[in-house]
Amino acid sequence: MRYCINCCIHLLPNDLHRQCFRCRGPNHNNQKCPVCKGENNIPLYTDSKQMKLLAVLEVRTDHSESWNGFFCLRKGKLCSLIFGLIIMTLVMASYILTGAKHGLLLIPSPFHYGSFTSNPSLMDNESLSDMKDHYQPSKMNISYVNDYPSIKLIIDTITSKIEFKTRQRPDLEELRKQEPHMFSVIPNKFLPNSKNPCWYEEYRGNTTTDPYATNSYALYSKRFRIIFDYLRKVFWNHLYHYKGKHYRLRCLPHFYIIGQPKCGTTDLYDRLRLHPDVRFSASKEPHWWTRKRFGIIRLRDGFHDRYPVEDYLDLFDLAAHQIQGVLQSEAAKVRGKMNNIIIGEASASTMWDNNAWIFFYDNSTEGEPPFLVQDFIHAFQPNAKLIIMLRDPVERLYSDYLYFVSANKSAEDFHEKVAESLQLFENCILDYSLRACVYNNTLNNAMPVRLQVGLYVVYLLDWLTVFDKDQILVLRLEDHASNLKYTMHMVFQFLDLEPLSEKQEALITKSPASNTRRPEDRSLGPMLPTTKAILRDFYRPFNTKLAQVLFDDAFLWKRT
Repeated sequence: MRYCINCCIHLLPNDLHRQCFRCRGPNHNNQKCPVCKGENNIPLYTDSKQMKLLAVLEVRTDHSESWNGFFCLRKGKLCSLIFGLIIMTLVMASYILTGAKHGLLLIPSPFHYGSFTSNPSLMDNESLSDMKDHYQPSKMNISYVNDYPSIKLIIDTITSKIEFKTRQRPDLEELRKQEPHMFSVIPNKFLPNSKNPCWYEEYRGNTTTDPYATNSYALYSKRFRIIFDYLRKVFWNHLYHYKGKHYRLRCLPHFYIIGQPKCGTTDLYDRLRLHPDVRFSASKEPHWWTRKRFGIIRLRDGFHDRYPVEDYLDLFDLAAHQIQGVLQSEAAKVRGKMNNIIIGEASASTMWDNNAWIFFYDNSTEGEPPFLVQDFIHAFQPNAKLIIMLRDPVERLYSDYLYFVSANKSAEDFHEKVAESLQLFENCILDYSLRACVYNNTLNNAMPVRLQVGLYVVYLLDWLTVFDKDQILVLRLEDHASNLKYTMHMVFQFLDLEPLSEKQEALITKSPASNTRRPEDRSLGPMLPTTKAILRDFYRPFNTKLAQVLFDDAFLWKRT
């Protein structure tokens, strides 16, 4: 059995243990070396017997072992040098990439597409008077400013291709062929003694049947499960029994808040639901008309099973129970009291999101969708009322970016995403119509920021092909933020709601704003001034047309 004299570790046969160089060298002297002094006296216990170490160890101190150690040492230094170079390279690469992103390099980044400007964006429910408080001048990045002319050429090309064509409205029979089940569930007429569109539907289950067992909202969303657990408990108590049959009251919304995202729809929803005669769906944004009926739960997850219309109607059961209570009250039976409770729905995608059409409808219209959401809503509810809340599209886009982008947010990053989106939009409009590009699923998914959502007039004109102008109330977030009481009065009047007491009105108008900008997003400051200038140029022709359609120059957003 062999051991290393310095390490006292077991050696295999013929192992010289060349890695150990603590005391062996070319000029080694056992008498002078403090480690080797008296090594003949170092005892080693092997098999419980004390032995002289040199009696069992073979120690070799020839020069070949020393030279091997020298080369091994050189090899270690070389490895350390290579490792150090790798670390230095990674550090430099990180610096270069970070510098390019934030404009810190001495040479301009090749990834700067263009430049845009912005003043601080209004929070979704922030008043215009607060703009000066939140405004912080951006430091101008010269490379972005120099890109302005090239991006301006892109916008000029887009502007030259803009043409607002009237859409051909599909007839009712075409709609029936596309959605036969929906037409078999929703009747042509509603109860005459209810302001809200409701009807009775025969229920064929029994007391042990779970009416919500297959509801897709309950199956795929945890937040709905509590609501449906409650509805299961009270469901049988709200059935109407007539001639041995059971009927349940079904309702659709009387009004829809249809858009737009990041324009204050949440704040309007929260205030409206405080009115004693207003109820809403179980969730603010069911997104049924635009997504769920096509099987879209999350856009990034692709398609699932389509949500039937019954699942959508289930969301209004809580409100339907209250309406039924009014209809079956003594006052209603004796004096024919009218139900004044109305139901609303506030999916902010309803106005603009028709991206799923390409997967379900025949594409024979040169890239334009043959059927839109409003066609079906109008087919069932020709008297529906629609509320639209808009804001300066430039500020809306920046707010949208800050809300939906989760990492590496900055004014520079927003600028580059806007530039890329403009280039993609230009590529589309060179070959297709404006409407085809606005509703183009591939383009909308490819654009890093949702430019198309701010093209308000394109969507509004399409809604006006099926609904009368007096059925649509268009508001501005800027007016809502600066004169909340006035805009809420406009909404109450539009919906024919009963006047409120001073106490009720104070509760609605003095509540804090909802869904305001997050503090961490506010700290990023405004968009670059060049970004704002470019976006102003892009949206200008659309805002001009919008102001003409609404006969209101406030929708030019010149003062924001």
